[in-house]
Amino acid sequence: MAKESFDKEIQFLRMLSLTSGAYNRKQYAERLGISVHTFDKTQRRLKEIMQTVADQRSGSEQNKEMADLVRFQYGESAEPMLLFLFRAKSMKETEVQRLSVLLHTLQDQALTAMELLDACCADLPEDLALPDEKTIRSDLKYLEEVGVIRKESGGRPYRYLLQQDVLTGLTVEEQLELYDFVDIMANTQVPSVQGYILRDSLKKAIATSYPQEEATEPFIYKYHYYSRILDEAHLYTLLSAIRQRKHVQFLYYSPKKPSSYSSQNTNPRFEREAGGRSNRILPLEVVYDHQYGRWYVIGYQGRRGFVKFRMEGITQLEEQDSIEEEYMIELKKQWAEISRYSWLVDTGNTVTVQARFFHPQDGQRNFILDRVRLQGQWGTITPETDHTFLYEIQVNGTTEIKPWLRSFGSSCEVIAPPRLRQEMIKEWKEIAQYYESVREDVQLPDDDEIE
Repeated sequence: MAKESFDKEIQFLRMLSLTSGAYNRKQYAERLGISVHTFDKTQRRLKEIMQTVADQRSGSEQNKEMADLVRFQYGESAEPMLLFLFRAKSMKETEVQRLSVLLHTLQDQALTAMELLDACCADLPEDLALPDEKTIRSDLKYLEEVGVIRKESGGRPYRYLLQQDVLTGLTVEEQLELYDFVDIMANTQVPSVQGYILRDSLKKAIATSYPQEEATEPFIYKYHYYSRILDEAHLYTLLSAIRQRKHVQFLYYSPKKPSSYSSQNTNPRFEREAGGRSNRILPLEVVYDHQYGRWYVIGYQGRRGFVKFRMEGITQLEEQDSIEEEYMIELKKQWAEISRYSWLVDTGNTVTVQARFFHPQDGQRNFILDRVRLQGQWGTITPETDHTFLYEIQVNGTTEIKPWLRSFGSSCEVIAPPRLRQEMIKEWKEIAQYYESVREDVQLPDDDEIE
């Protein structure tokens, strides 16, 4: 199947979801590194894709701007809005037409590749080029790999049929129970995109028996990290490269820089200086930060050694040559040892962090202790007094553990190392300044004073 690049659309949608339409067209175009004309063209294309794959939207929603849809649909629907990009990606228009004919033809009977070729030649629109036998066999191989069709038992010539036993072998009630399970798992586990697509297929199968929307939307999920769905565009490519021990090449835009994309102009007269940096790595591991909804890829890059990249900055990802299995195993062992004490992916010097936690007031459930046990990874907990306990852990650097300690507020006191303690004290003092009382400067009107 064609591997069309959706890097520009992904960065476009990420910026819309993060800024909620706060910029005008010119500002968006500048931050994306594209022209205003290209910005308008991209927006039109995304709206066309969304309207093609969306389920029975009302006319008013179809006319809304992309920014308004991102901004106002949040929390109003169980459908992750940005998923439409994944439903439509990596397919040329000719492939969509051809695969649609193949699947429709296989609805009622098992057919051979040549019979399917005849069906395509008869049913495809006249303005499209007719496929040859090699193309049809390539399509059938792809559909078989993704589990949509399967070969019928027997010898050559092979006959293909739809693989829909999961749907046809279950009663309607069983389909509804399966849908509820997939619905919960897709919204609470990562990665989620494949779960959402399965959920969508089940929903269409159930719709004939339960046309009312309430049957398939028992819960409304408030999705916090839209960008997580966008990052999963690269997830399966990277996991495939790790399994096959392949190098990958990509252009990386650091999240610290203002631009996250740059147009690829072929005319030297209008060529811009690309803001990204070309990288070639051997991917070893993919890590998800549940607290911030971020994906990281860990890789090996020759003289630089082990490197880390946030997946939101990766564009133009391509697989390259593979390496020996023994070398891959050795690199994974080295990374496992280096990251042994990483809170997430930090590889700084190992330090011992010690913190005192305070129990809630008497009579309350000890949610502080419960949370430290659940999230404190390999740290040890030692009871200290009736109101406190000590938590101690060895970690690579303190950058990644600091937000977790800070999230406990006044229920946590950092004891060691001294540098981390001083950093926390300085931060809390700065925060306290933001919340200083301003009542003394307020002049109440006479009416308020009487009351």
